[in-house]
Amino acid sequence: MTHLGIIGGSGLYEIEGLEDATWQAVETPWGAPSDEILTGTLGGVTMSFLPRHGRGHVHAPTDIPYRANIDALKRIGVTDVISVSACGSFREEMAPGDFVVVDQFIDRTVNRVKSFFSAGCVAHVSMAHPTCPRLADACAEAATAAGVTVHKGGTYLAMEGPQFSSLAESRMYRDSWGADVIGMTNMPEAKLAREAELCYVTVAMVTDYDSWHPDHGAVDITQIVNILQGNAAKARDMVSRLPALMAPSRDDCPAGCDHALEFALLTAPEKRDAALMAKLDAVAGRVLG
Repeated sequence: MTHLGIIGGSGLYEIEGLEDATWQAVETPWGAPSDEILTGTLGGVTMSFLPRHGRGHVHAPTDIPYRANIDALKRIGVTDVISVSACGSFREEMAPGDFVVVDQFIDRTVNRVKSFFSAGCVAHVSMAHPTCPRLADACAEAATAAGVTVHKGGTYLAMEGPQFSSLAESRMYRDSWGADVIGMTNMPEAKLAREAELCYVTVAMVTDYDSWHPDHGAVDITQIVNILQGNAAKARDMVSRLPALMAPSRDDCPAGCDHALEFALLTAPEKRDAALMAKLDAVAGRVLG
């Protein structure tokens, strides 16, 4: 059965028509997730919302409990994760208020644990195509129907933060590296979702042009807040349209996201650490069982 997981800001779980919605605390072997998870049904599809920074925005990008968040979603039965994130744009045509359905990442984070696997159970998953095309198509269609200007495909550069990039960095990311948008939160989130065999896609909501843009300094905080509020309303509209595009019943992912661990584990069974195996019960239970 389809169970949609939405990771995003606090405004996203205020979806009109979400039935039987309840907040639940989920315990994980990786600690507590960012917040409780709100679960309900919309259009016959189960939907769960996880505030990435916690309600009240209490977690800085580096301090978000990424492993606990992904484990918690997997543990409650989520099959498909849609990450909705604010971002800066490196492209004139990707204007504030537009949505970019990301299909590639450049990971520039340096202070975050990026895998569920370590000594005692080594695994390598492919990140060549890190997002799910089926989810990307659904999000693009839903956002377009909501009246959003959507850019299908784009490279998201994940920076450590919490400071924004310098002008020199911004120009390098844009001109030399070919990135399209920049944010602080989608890595290692996307890598962990792949390890957990979850279909995953990022919908990046443009709030501003990064510091490369000659008019960047002329944008004041009032404009940014207005764009953020507008983007949140558009995101709610997009999310509300997703159940009609994703039936309650679910086939295996055509891209193989839900079998990412099929040949990834390298440590011989007799050499695997029992304590780590216990922690991987939700994430890798399909291949460890």
